[in-house]
Amino acid sequence: MITKGNNVVVGKNVKFGENVTIGHNVVIYDGVEIGSYCIIQDNAVIGKQPTRAKNSILPEVTTLPPTKIGNGVTVGTSAIIYANADISDDVFIADLATVRERVTIGDKTIVGRGVAVENDCNIGAFCKLETNSYITAYSNLGDYVFVAPGVITTNDNYMARSKERYKHFKGITIKTGGRIGANATILPGKVINEDGAVAAGSVVTKDVDTGDIVAGVPARKLKEVSDDQLLKNQ
Repeated sequence: MITKGNNVVVGKNVKFGENVTIGHNVVIYDGVEIGSYCIIQDNAVIGKQPTRAKNSILPEVTTLPPTKIGNGVTVGTSAIIYANADISDDVFIADLATVRERVTIGDKTIVGRGVAVENDCNIGAFCKLETNSYITAYSNLGDYVFVAPGVITTNDNYMARSKERYKHFKGITIKTGGRIGANATILPGKVINEDGAVAAGSVVTKDVDTGDIVAGVPARKLKEVSDDQLLKNQ
């Protein structure tokens, strides 16, 4: 059964599973697949094709494949999920979040209020991306990654100057169990290794080794993660 609110727009060849609830003013584009027991709240947009600014450095793109949403997914009010996103089972995408094209999100991950996950990112399972964090394009996050509110990740060391930058765009990598504290900034291409932790307000300019806690501007090793905090001991 599908329960729909007012002014819902559903495109061609959209597929629904069982017991899907759709709020008011939702737009679902052609070909989108939505699994069973999903909740799509008011004003959400699913399957939106990206548009390109005239002065964008990104290449022109043809029409992308439709979005796929697994079972038990919640999409919050005014959230936007672009085309060719693949959302796994029991993911929670909160109000005002944005998930761009060619993004994958693993099972039971939480994408918090106002979070932006830019294009071509892979997000693992059981992650928590908290309010207003920003995951830059071309980033990879493993499983059980924690990203606190206000975290900023970057992919352009040239800050939009010179064509040289085109060859060096690189997102960040947070491996399984990595954790980033509130308002930290991660510079392009940096790797937070397994169980690495970044203290709040830090600026990460070098890779973080497995099990290390780093802090400061620039971030330096403070100590090692205690045994009781390691992912394997949870």
